[in-house]
Amino acid sequence: MSELISEESPLTREDLFGPPGPGEVARIREVGRISRLRFADGHIGWVVTGHRQVREVLSSPKFTTGPDKHHPLDLRFHRVSSDGKTEHKVAPGTFLRQDPPEHTRLRKLLQGQFTVRRMNQLSVWIGEIVDDRLAHMRSLGGRANLVEEFALPVPSLVICALLGVDYDDRHRFQDDTVKMLSLETSPEETLEALARIQLFMRELVARKKAAPGGDDILSDLLATGGPTDEEATNMAMLLLLAGHETTANMLGLGTFTLLRHPAQLEILKNEPEVIDNAVEELMRYLSIIRFGPLRTATEDVEIDGHLIKAGDTMLMHVPAANRDPDRFPGDPEALDLRRPASGHVGFGHGIHQCLGQQLARIEMRIGFTRLFQEFPDLRLDIEPEDVPMRENMGVYGVHSLPVAWSV
Repeated sequence: MSELISEESPLTREDLFGPPGPGEVARIREVGRISRLRFADGHIGWVVTGHRQVREVLSSPKFTTGPDKHHPLDLRFHRVSSDGKTEHKVAPGTFLRQDPPEHTRLRKLLQGQFTVRRMNQLSVWIGEIVDDRLAHMRSLGGRANLVEEFALPVPSLVICALLGVDYDDRHRFQDDTVKMLSLETSPEETLEALARIQLFMRELVARKKAAPGGDDILSDLLATGGPTDEEATNMAMLLLLAGHETTANMLGLGTFTLLRHPAQLEILKNEPEVIDNAVEELMRYLSIIRFGPLRTATEDVEIDGHLIKAGDTMLMHVPAANRDPDRFPGDPEALDLRRPASGHVGFGHGIHQCLGQQLARIEMRIGFTRLFQEFPDLRLDIEPEDVPMRENMGVYGVHSLPVAWSV
């Protein structure tokens, strides 16, 4: 649990990372876009709630991505050495947590695989995957769990195919991904889950090297000769986990949100040209990445009159930044699919901006459009308040989403 310094009512973890919406964090943002924050381990750092300020920190070379000693999720991945000291290390290839030049070298090896042009070329194929899952849903009758039958399988099938992973092996990473992202998993269980996924990916790398020439991202990556086996293993693991977990939660939570905003859903159904902007607005409005990103100052730097000292940790509050009225005027707490929503920080910002964001956009664009075309009368099959939310997870969403339709 973290708390705000010099406030009568300290911010709890629930205040900071609860469902996006007006509340204590919005009040703190209006007082100041950067505020002092005491982390759970006693470290006094900062929480950044302003949109401009978040972008400034994320684009500044005066901040490092890690390793971080204070992130509520990362803490569970720190190992204790034989002499009892906690080890704060970033595994080779984990480019999300590395700085230039290593980050530049590794990301460059993958950038060509995720260009806008290349991702757009996948649209027809992704549409076929979406249609297959919708046909499967239709075969179930008039009821289904949207997460289990659609939201999770679509991005999982896509990223597995792109990486050359057998989709039938999904049980070897999906359950452990949930454990790694759960705030209720013990450090021991977290490290065990991580080890199992790493083993799975090491085996995959070994198979790709033994049979080169495959038509997939991992085979192409290994063919460059750029990464070591350990780097390739961790790079592929990042792509696999990020490639299915985040988009799956956007599809599930986005559908739940649209069903709860029928006027906005009608806009989506009746104005197909709005879909690109609708995806951006849902990313802005939902802001499913709630724990970070974090940055640590490598030198003293001043932002908005605040002296950030070397070693200070900066916690980016994405939901607050994406509802900052300075950037999104009008009523940023409202969902408005016609709102110009570009410029949100749902995909991050700066050199660590999400590598697969174009792929995620295509999956959401096709997924939402065809879901409501196939099931125009889709509705919740339980009361909204009974939908189990992922409040215990590092990535927000819904654990399940029972829906129904006319047959």
